Amino acid sequence: MPLRNRVTPLGELIADPARGLVYGNRGCLHDDRGAIRRRFATRRWIACRLEFKGWRRKALLQPGKFTELFFLDEATAFAAGHRPCALCRREDYTRFLELVGASGADLIDERLHRERLTAGGRRLHPAAAAELPDGAFVLHGGEPWLVLGARLLRWTPAGYTDRVPLPDRRMETITPASLLGVLRAGWEPVVPLVHPSATARA
Repeated sequence: MPLRNRVTPLGELIADPARGLVYGNRGCLHDDRGAIRRRFATRRWIACRLEFKGWRRKALLQPGKFTELFFLDEATAFAAGHRPCALCRREDYTRFLELVGASGADLIDERLHRERLTAGGRRLHPAAAAELPDGAFVLHGGEPWLVLGARLLRWTPAGYTDRVPLPDRRMETITPASLLGVLRAGWEPVVPLVHPSATARA
């Protein structure tokens, strides 16, 4: 049975057999039996490489350890509010801090926490669809869709499916404002920015 450690663009944790191309965490979210008990345990939400220096855990969701999370791609991790890890993605992390104008992890993590959540849940940002960069996520029909070129692509845990023309109107943007700025700068991370399914049928 799949573990509930797959992350949607809205930051929700779901159970799905598809693994994704980006790994990360936001602290220990599970109990000793591996059941998810909270949405986050720290304001440090990071996105990592799937592999780094051959490090491996024998089992996921170990008692008292951080909860291993998986994202379809970097665009999904950004939409959920995660930023590059300072350890396994040092070059990405350094460039990221330069682009967001932060001097360290604590400052940007605090800013991102304000941008991604409200007291009632997820914070959305209205924006003109035509002004959004590739890799941004918006709500369309109540679901998360990726902006890519002149189209929207519907997100699923296994990849992108339906494609529709980019609407000529304002939309509710999921990706936090600071991370939109990073995407506008031409973000080229060491992890995949978008899953191959995004261009497979283009």
